[in-house]
Amino acid sequence: MKAYASCHEPFIRYCSALAYGKMDTEDLVQDVLLSAFQHFDRISKKGQLLHYLIRAARNRSISQWRKRKFKTEWVEKHQDKLATQGISPELQLDIDLLYRQLDRLPGHQRDALILFEISGFSMKEIAVMQNSSVGAVKTKISRGREQLRLFMQEKGQSKPLTSVLKTVQSIVV
Repeated sequence: MKAYASCHEPFIRYCSALAYGKMDTEDLVQDVLLSAFQHFDRISKKGQLLHYLIRAARNRSISQWRKRKFKTEWVEKHQDKLATQGISPELQLDIDLLYRQLDRLPGHQRDALILFEISGFSMKEIAVMQNSSVGAVKTKISRGREQLRLFMQEKGQSKPLTSVLKTVQSIVV
């Protein structure tokens, strides 16, 4: 539990962003933490527990996404959660559109954008998590932003992408 204490907030933030519209955040967190607890002795680098948890969450979510794609009940649950935080219906629609367009991106770009823009990890941390270089992460984020911007414009989104991303980052918990 000591090793997890410093990981809690960024891990929950990542899972919340990853689960939007696809599954329940709490279920994802519990599944990954249970697995990590059961296999804790096999984790070779205890100092990189957060990286292990993020990879496990990503893998768990991919397997769930294959079983069931974007589900209306999950979107409604997430929108209810946003409404209780005082988020306007217009902003909820922007957030929903953002996540739908994120799903259209290639996986490596989507993951880098979620980790950087929504979860708030540094490019260096993402490079370690993805076994990549900082330059490669910068490229993924840059290309992902541009593609996402095009997707959002295609759907008639009038707000700047950076504005929507900053809002999502501030409310995702």
